[in-house]
Amino acid sequence: MKTWTLRGGVAVITGAASGIGAALALNLARRGMHLALVDLNATGLETVAAQAKASGVTVSTHAMDVADHAAVAALPAAVLASHRHVTVLVNNAGVALGGLFEQVDADDFDWLMAINFGATVRLTRAFLPVLAREGAAQLVNVSSIFGIIAPPAQTAYSASKFAVRGFSESLRHELEMTGSPVGVTLVHPGGVRTGISENARLAKGLDATDVARERANWRSLLALAPEAAAETIATGLARRAARVLVGQDARAAALVQRLFPVNYWKHVARDIARRLERKAG
Repeated sequence: MKTWTLRGGVAVITGAASGIGAALALNLARRGMHLALVDLNATGLETVAAQAKASGVTVSTHAMDVADHAAVAALPAAVLASHRHVTVLVNNAGVALGGLFEQVDADDFDWLMAINFGATVRLTRAFLPVLAREGAAQLVNVSSIFGIIAPPAQTAYSASKFAVRGFSESLRHELEMTGSPVGVTLVHPGGVRTGISENARLAKGLDATDVARERANWRSLLALAPEAAAETIATGLARRAARVLVGQDARAAALVQRLFPVNYWKHVARDIARRLERKAG
């Protein structure tokens, strides 16, 4: 296996028009990686691409819905037409859905799973043969702190992020067993200051006052800047780390879950309540 280096490689990043995806794209560009940026938001993609090109790297943009099977199947050829090879795939695109399980519409639940988990599987299947051509390549799957702990009113989101975790860990073991040059990095971000909670779909019939309060609470807990999250992820990628915990809250949640595998939520909920009280005061 050749020496692993980011410089000169090509990273495909989904959800690249904003948030963690955009910040990671700019971070990797500064490290000398060429980029293939994927998102449904074409305008946002072009803005990020223009910023990344200032680092002197080649950037292609691919405006598409990652839940579109045909678009995913066609993406490797489009990326290779611009870059000739791929060394990193970052499955970062994700959406959120708020509400208790009994309140959430079945179609909305399936919509989230198709993007957060289904697209991760399809993109991995599409690009794995391309990555395997390299002497060393890395798959980066973005799970969540909610792929370690599962709070109430997040059944769909937690299900998808636990699924990404299980898929990624099993795939890593398969690739290691078969001697593949492709490694797997599983990322668990904590509260990163992105627009995912503001843009989340909500269960029908929720009280508007309750929604506003919950969104304000979540907003106050999303403390880590996307740029800081991107630096942690890029550093883990450079080391080909198996797991990357992003933020102190993610590290704390992982520890609490290990110590209290069944009753962790009462400890986490108590800590969240204290944090909200401090911010309110």
